Amino acid sequence: MKLVPEAITFFRHQNYGSSIHEVKYARLTKYSDDGGSLTELSRFAAGVPKAFSEFNLAQLNYSTIEPGVIKAFHLHATQRDIWFVPPEDRVLLVLVDVRADSPTPRQVMKVMLGDGNSILISIPPGVAHGCKNLGDRPARIIYMTDVEFSPDPAATDEGRLPWDLIGPEIWEPAKD
Repeated sequence: MKLVPEAITFFRHQNYGSSIHEVKYARLTKYSDDGGSLTELSRFAAGVPKAFSEFNLAQLNYSTIEPGVIKAFHLHATQRDIWFVPPEDRVLLVLVDVRADSPTPRQVMKVMLGDGNSILISIPPGVAHGCKNLGDRPARIIYMTDVEFSPDPAATDEGRLPWDLIGPEIWEPAKD
């Protein structure tokens, strides 16, 4: 197929999701009745979720993000996160593999969390991550970690990178 020059300028292939080594998903089931709903986030055997056997629960957290706010980028040296965004919210999660020894170094993933879906996503150590609330009300994130949080700079496992590490356009939703 040959395209006209003005179409060639704008032509691109749809990205249906790249993957980063050790980033994993688990689909969740929502049970509803006339009184509301229940989503089972995880079952544990001795602190280990059945969906992510490499994880051992140390802390459960709840966070909110105001509409339009970008919280990025940060990463952990040893900590693994497991994130859940309620289906009623809409959060764009951006992941960047900054591990030099990874099979997927510099790989970027954009994942829509919430937005009618119930999934858990496991983020391994060394994968920079951040998010943007695309909704019009505060968004909620419930996440588990396998390392306890410390605000002490000498003891924390968390480090920061610039929000525009891979360009500011990464935070815009894909347009068809």
